[in-house]
Amino acid sequence: MIAVLMIAGIALVALGIALSIALHEIGHLLPAKLFKVRVTQYMVGFGPTLWSRRRGETEYGVKAIPLGGYVAMIGMYPPPDEIGTMNHPAEGDHDSAESSARTSAGRSAGTSAAEGAAQQDAAPGDPYLREVGAQYGAPAASSSAGHSTPDSAEPAAAGTTTKTVRSQSTGIFQQLSADAREVAAEDLRPGDEDRMFYRLATWKRIIIMLGGPAMNGLIALALTAGIISFHGTSEPNTTVREVFECVVSAEAADAGQSECSQDDPAGPAFEAGLRPGDQILAFNGQPVGTWDELTALIRESADQSSQVTYLRDGEQTTTTLTPILTERPISDGLGRAQRDDDGALITEPVGFIGMGADQEIVQQPFWEAGPVVWEQSKAVGAVVANLPVRLYDVAVSTFTSAERDPDGPLSVVGVGRIAGELSAQEEIPLESRFVSLLSLVAGVNVALMVFNLIPLLPLDGGHVAGALYESLRRRLAKLLGRPDPGPFDISKLLPLTYVVAGMMLLMGVLLIYADIVNPIRLFD
Repeated sequence: MIAVLMIAGIALVALGIALSIALHEIGHLLPAKLFKVRVTQYMVGFGPTLWSRRRGETEYGVKAIPLGGYVAMIGMYPPPDEIGTMNHPAEGDHDSAESSARTSAGRSAGTSAAEGAAQQDAAPGDPYLREVGAQYGAPAASSSAGHSTPDSAEPAAAGTTTKTVRSQSTGIFQQLSADAREVAAEDLRPGDEDRMFYRLATWKRIIIMLGGPAMNGLIALALTAGIISFHGTSEPNTTVREVFECVVSAEAADAGQSECSQDDPAGPAFEAGLRPGDQILAFNGQPVGTWDELTALIRESADQSSQVTYLRDGEQTTTTLTPILTERPISDGLGRAQRDDDGALITEPVGFIGMGADQEIVQQPFWEAGPVVWEQSKAVGAVVANLPVRLYDVAVSTFTSAERDPDGPLSVVGVGRIAGELSAQEEIPLESRFVSLLSLVAGVNVALMVFNLIPLLPLDGGHVAGALYESLRRRLAKLLGRPDPGPFDISKLLPLTYVVAGMMLLMGVLLIYADIVNPIRLFD
């Protein structure tokens, strides 16, 4: 039965992640369609295609490796600045660019005006399509005598756009860019002049690229709102769950100490006679209705004799205790102990009496999902900001006897293991286990949202950064009275893109291996 529960939990989370990826790509697809960009493919997964079907001009399908997805749009790469004398469309001013692009090219001696006009009408009107044709189209066949040939010594006619050696450079970086353009050119067809991604206004490109992360954020909000409003969240109350015989330092407890030593002071709550099941009614004469109210009073009363009123078996009793001034961990918005860059606990001196609270399920209004997702986003952002350090810690804990950080990064394998572990806990009510799995999927969506906002290609944030950079340099050129520099060529960043993609691949391999040999465990 346990094996069946584990498999069911893993399958549920895997399905949730797959749907999240599919919806992430829909977040890109819908605004792209809205802004009339021609989308050639919508795919969930990578590698060989398992199934696909064409609807209109877009192929929809599923691929074999379910580790992501993509939406293929035409015109992701603008024309290179080095080629010819192109008229780059200024942001939001594409009509004038198309008009200027239709000027006739210079013709060789002996070519009639009618023939030249026919050639001009047959050529694509868009600068990008014309330049692609110049780079990758088949060479024109020789015509009647009198036309210029490659061996001709005659100079080109005035106004002819000539290609430079630089535009055909065979350097490795330039070749990467050229290869990418050649692949992109295969999807272009007549009528695509106004449907290419790079020709959109900056704000439209940003909306398209942020559509994916925004979709993940909406999924996280929807799941969290449903969980806290229909099921509720576990909240501490004023009933005592456990009482500690001694007070162990935060560092010792973090290191795994569970037994009292001779140097540990006695627990004030234990010495005062408090026991599990007691309900705290007041502290120093002030009534308390929540655990947070009680702990706030205790923390402010270090080394001060204080009265505690509690209810046991229907009988109200008052006792006296003195909270100990000790270093306790500082918690974040999710109730987790905060750590510094070295992984050490961040503490503060407060009053402490050595007891823990019982938990109860409390339903919350759905709008409280916003603060919860915000706190989760900040927690994931803190991990991403220190990702190299966190990955180093994972490597150390994987290949040594060091303990793995439970709040560190993990792979889809680790998420699956946690899902299986949660599902197999028969002492937890079935509804609570199901809700925990939904919370896990919501957390994955928060991670997808934050990670994709990193301003590096091939992530969505990299495309947003490129669009913002292009808009900035165009505005600066206009402000300084300089010519429009044209669209920013992101294909020139392909070497960096490959480096980032390679690092992401290595990160995935490390985390998968760590989640296999040294997984994060929620239950001992």
